[in-house]
Amino acid sequence: MTALVCPKCGETASGSFCQKCGAKVQGRFCQKCGAQASPAAHFCNQCGNQIAVREHRAAATATLGGKNLPWWLAGAAMFALIVVLGTQMVQPGGPSMPTAAPVTTQSGGGAVTGMPPDLSSMTPVEAADRLFNRVMTAVAAGDSTEAQQFMPMAIAAYDRARPLNTDGLFHLSMLQRTAMQLEAALVTAREILEANSDHLLGLSAAAKAAVELGRSDIAAVYYERVLDVYESQIEQDIPEYVDHAPITDNLRSEAEAFLSGR
Repeated sequence: MTALVCPKCGETASGSFCQKCGAKVQGRFCQKCGAQASPAAHFCNQCGNQIAVREHRAAATATLGGKNLPWWLAGAAMFALIVVLGTQMVQPGGPSMPTAAPVTTQSGGGAVTGMPPDLSSMTPVEAADRLFNRVMTAVAAGDSTEAQQFMPMAIAAYDRARPLNTDGLFHLSMLQRTAMQLEAALVTAREILEANSDHLLGLSAAAKAAVELGRSDIAAVYYERVLDVYESQIEQDIPEYVDHAPITDNLRSEAEAFLSGR
């Protein structure tokens, strides 16, 4: 029987739930058409494509826990900065950033930061959003230590806050993709599209996850859909489009660039 990979922790799993973290094992997806495949399938029952099992644990370890992190952070920083600035710009009363961490001094004289914001007075979604901002701010600043510290907290906070609205699902998918939990990021993005198959942020998140999984054909389907529905979607008064304007404003150009480069 072909082994499954847990979309949450990346460990090899069997059955319906991961034996390590308890997450539901979502199964595998055909890299060509995107159809979900049964655990034992070697070929897609929709298009006949051979199904490969990809392990992302090593990539996640190398990226978030190893020496490659500074280089990866440099690549992710610009996107994270766009997200953080876009979120701050639309919040009432100006930017809503995590309270600056108090600075203490080690015995050797070095400064220590990184205390978490006070989440006790917030709703589960507010707490998750605050941690999301903190992680993305750290990524944008190239602060690998803080990004690693708060990433698991942020992902867990969104899981606790379920059911999530579209904006929360987009945040969770982006956190999962940043943490190299790529299968989970794609599954979460598809949750958005189950509710609205034309949602631009859902299409964006799904396309980016598919690209990083090496599933360019699936990414192309999502980007083609972006071009088909962009005008009609962007004209609608959808709050998360405004909240993430730096992403939605550039999404059509991103889709065109991807498709023209194939």
